[in-house]
Amino acid sequence: MDWRKKRVLVTGAGGFIGSHLSERLVELGATVRAFVRYNSRNDWGLLELLPRERLKEIEVIAGDLRDADAVRGMVKDTDVVFHLGSVIAIPYSYRHPREVIETNIAGALNVLTAARDSGVTKVVHTSTSEVYGTAQYVPIDEKHPLQGQSPYSASKIGADAVAESFYRSFGVPVAIIRPFNTYGPRQSARAVIPAIISQALTQEKIRLGSLHPTRDYTYVDDMVEAFIRVAGSDEAVGQVINVGAGFEIAIGDIARKVIALIGKDREIVTDPQRVRPEKSEVERLWCDNSLAVKLLDWKPGIAFDDGLKRTVDWISDNIGLYKPEIQNL
Repeated sequence: MDWRKKRVLVTGAGGFIGSHLSERLVELGATVRAFVRYNSRNDWGLLELLPRERLKEIEVIAGDLRDADAVRGMVKDTDVVFHLGSVIAIPYSYRHPREVIETNIAGALNVLTAARDSGVTKVVHTSTSEVYGTAQYVPIDEKHPLQGQSPYSASKIGADAVAESFYRSFGVPVAIIRPFNTYGPRQSARAVIPAIISQALTQEKIRLGSLHPTRDYTYVDDMVEAFIRVAGSDEAVGQVINVGAGFEIAIGDIARKVIALIGKDREIVTDPQRVRPEKSEVERLWCDNSLAVKLLDWKPGIAFDDGLKRTVDWISDNIGLYKPEIQNL
């Protein structure tokens, strides 16, 4: 795909993956419109960390995904929509289930309706590996059963179903990308790797929830490349595509790797307040990425240890952006 001829919308552009994706699309020559959630400070989230010359090339619009009129306006005159916007974080969804469900499902409905009515040529809808719940078999392929083990994962199951329905009912050219865990520079401490790193850099104890659950981690640059390849693939339309590195690692093992990289003595502590309810904890995620390899000719290029070091270095240089003394929901 020649991105120099494309007008692109990224919802959730102020978030972790969204900010990296927006930056990469500018580099590729696309005309980028970024939708961020409105706040009175005119804070554009992680887009604020982009180099000034990059940020100046992005049209930033603030609003709320639940506002159908606002969504219709931002989708107008775009060719490709990357829909990443949602209220994320599982602990937050325990406290605010209505906000999470309304934003994520109604937001997807608004984006897809506007894309249908505007004749958008491709919608890349963002799912999450959390929709699978605890693995019933591994590695997890796209046929794995779905299980809502948190209000957040339930909201994403609903949003994914809306996206599928718009493809089947109205012929909207939707492709669903289902990322497993992503990590790298700029990620907030609501995610476990930045939470580990920011605590390890500043405190004697690293406070975490359960240490045994495993996750499948992909460095953000590799994940952004997968998004771009999904958008450029005609075969991806109507498909759900898992994107992950194809390996699993326990949370406790990540903490030990971070401690080794930092080179300081740190104690790993299980904090009961951070432990998820027993039936809600996803014990194991391990991606079968064979469909992504087949359809997109995609595979991760950055090894976990290399990506982890890059992330430690970035957070070390930007530790002022974090609040390690609190649990970031």
